[in-house]
Amino acid sequence: MRQALTLHGSQALLARANPLAKFAAVMLITLVLALSIDWVSASVALLGELALFPLAGLTVRLLWQRGWPLILAALLGGWSTAILSADSGEVLLDAGIWSISEGSLQLGLGFMLRGLAIALPAILLMSCTDPTDLADALAQKARLPHRFVLGTLAALRLVGLMAEEWQTIGMARRARGVGAQGGPLRRAHAMLGQSFGLLVQAIRRASRLAVTMEARGFGGARRSWARESTFSTIDVWVVLGGLLIAGAALAAAVGAGTWNLVFA
Repeated sequence: MRQALTLHGSQALLARANPLAKFAAVMLITLVLALSIDWVSASVALLGELALFPLAGLTVRLLWQRGWPLILAALLGGWSTAILSADSGEVLLDAGIWSISEGSLQLGLGFMLRGLAIALPAILLMSCTDPTDLADALAQKARLPHRFVLGTLAALRLVGLMAEEWQTIGMARRARGVGAQGGPLRRAHAMLGQSFGLLVQAIRRASRLAVTMEARGFGGARRSWARESTFSTIDVWVVLGGLLIAGAALAAAVGAGTWNLVFA
């Protein structure tokens, strides 16, 4: 609820766009990035995506808070690709069991930048999209089944509750002296126990929510909507923005001679 109020009260441009238009823009960018592993196209796309974050009312701090697992995964993936890929060109670093050459460094850099460029649009989409608006667009414009749409809405609404539930379970366990101290193995065991507790709570919440929604007639054959999902001029500019970023990334890679098809 807090997220919805924030988004509706925000004057951010992307927050007012239709969720399907934002999804289309993300798919255009992702499609180009999925076709090549070069660092030029990924760099251009990444710069274009970072320029869009102020339009969604996001800051670097919020970006890190909401996407740090994906950012770390991209960094680690690029590093592991650089040290595990076959050497080509001049060897830049030789540590015995692994080495980094010019070719492997370019490959790792391209993998890392591509991971970031694919993850950021997803973070951007979820940060400036109200789950209810997304459900309305999926049902009214995409004509998806009501049960699927309402299940998606319930899942998105429960994500924030699960994060709060995780903190609550952690504080309750620390109050009982569980997981507050000890070595790495003891802390890992405590983490597994806390994860199991969260899983139990998630199943209970999902069961209660499913029964409640079924009892209130959700997913019926005929349904009315409190808000109509519409397209506007903003949505056209959002799609064109995604097309521009994708086209610029493709043109830059082809012009630099670094375009490298994955399936070639």
